[in-house]
Amino acid sequence: MNDRLTDEQITLYRDNGFVVLEGFLNADELETWRRCTDEAVEERLASRAGVGGKWNLTNQGDPDSYYAQVFTQCLKLAETHAGMHDLMHDERLGKAAGTLAGVDGIRIWHDQALIKPPFGNPTGWHLDNPYWSFSSRDAISIWVALDDVTLANGALFYIPGSHKTARFENVGIGEKQADLFKVYPEWRQVETVGCPCPAGSAVFHNGLTAHGAGANMTNKPRRAMTCAYMPDRATFNGTKNILPDDYFASLKVGDVLNDDTVNPLIWKT
Repeated sequence: MNDRLTDEQITLYRDNGFVVLEGFLNADELETWRRCTDEAVEERLASRAGVGGKWNLTNQGDPDSYYAQVFTQCLKLAETHAGMHDLMHDERLGKAAGTLAGVDGIRIWHDQALIKPPFGNPTGWHLDNPYWSFSSRDAISIWVALDDVTLANGALFYIPGSHKTARFENVGIGEKQADLFKVYPEWRQVETVGCPCPAGSAVFHNGLTAHGAGANMTNKPRRAMTCAYMPDRATFNGTKNILPDDYFASLKVGDVLNDDTVNPLIWKT
């Protein structure tokens, strides 16, 4: 894993709110990530045991809906697949995320596979952190390309610098690509940046950086495995998101989210 960060990469991330690291995984590592992701997603989609329960963490309840055709989304695969657990709990990922964000500890918020299907719908412009149960300008995600990502099959696009002016307001990922600009009309004037990249690349982005993706205009899936990270000592903001029912019920706004079972600490200085 090429997890050594240069000063230039750190500066690019902090200035723009995202950075692309090509060659992040070597060939063997890429094959392991592909295998674990494919297995974990197949298991999750095939399992009926979790319907209505703990493991019903997928957007494929109605596979013909618009959102289901944006991408196949399966969350918290590290909790159901041993190989994915080992990948997601790799301290090197936490260190890279923490170094870019400039924080001294990183917890996993949740992992998720995001697989844009053949001829899949575009991903509307949105922010990540406002969905989550903590509010932080230092939230960060990793997005690992498991296939070559092109402008034709749904490359990520970003609005550079948007993390600096975002106000924790958001919109859902729906059929209207530009709804986010109703909340942030000033961002319409910023030139967007597309990020095509080879398989094995990692893209890190801030949880408040506006981003979206084009449609998949090809007849093959575009696979990505991602993980969202929470800075250590982040506090509860009242939003449930992926928190288990009993844990959510025990919290009050302002409580530190430090349950190591729900949000494992994977790196600390």
